Amino acid sequence: MSRATLDKDPREVASMFDAVARRYDITNTVLSVGQDRLWRRATRSALRIGPGERVLDLAAGTAVSTAELARSGAWCVACDFSVGMLRAGAARRVPKVAGDATALPFGDAEFDAVTISFGLRNVVDHVAGLREMARVTRPGGRLVVCEFSTPTVPVFSTVYKEYLMRALPALARVVSSDPESYEYLAESIRAWPDQAALAGRIAEAGWSQVRWRNLTGGIVALHAAVKP
Repeated sequence: MSRATLDKDPREVASMFDAVARRYDITNTVLSVGQDRLWRRATRSALRIGPGERVLDLAAGTAVSTAELARSGAWCVACDFSVGMLRAGAARRVPKVAGDATALPFGDAEFDAVTISFGLRNVVDHVAGLREMARVTRPGGRLVVCEFSTPTVPVFSTVYKEYLMRALPALARVVSSDPESYEYLAESIRAWPDQAALAGRIAEAGWSQVRWRNLTGGIVALHAAVKP
């Protein structure tokens, strides 16, 4: 068993993602019923990136999200603290760097934009991680956080939570290389702040013009902000 706890010890979380790396992409596609591809495209669109820009894709995992971002023509680098995940994405031809979100291995103001998809929830101190993202972003640069959130329709929210705690772990036992870790996934999503609360934490970390847009009925939200 290699699942992490909600204390989010970085070594536990990295080890857990190392264990799921082999079948991570296919598992995500199955569990999201193919919505993961749409969420990646929406993130790229929200970042408003293009040729000549430098983009940091944090918690990039197998770099599937980085490859999507690179379709814009921008120079995009994948960063993750799970070496196993980066290794699983070795065939994707984008730069890859191992690094901790709370102590990024980059200089100040190196990037025009930074994004993190479904990874902020796993950072032991996500406000510290957001401050680090601001540090490595130039003034006027953009942030987009793509993360699981709170469905906006109460009845749908109840059904979704039942799916998380019952169906998701059951499906993971069929398709994942380490199904125990998906119990952590379900628990961490349920414990995550809603859209307004996360917007407040992004602002607390030094970002301005914070706003959000719901995807898939609020199952996922895109939070965008600007470095002052």
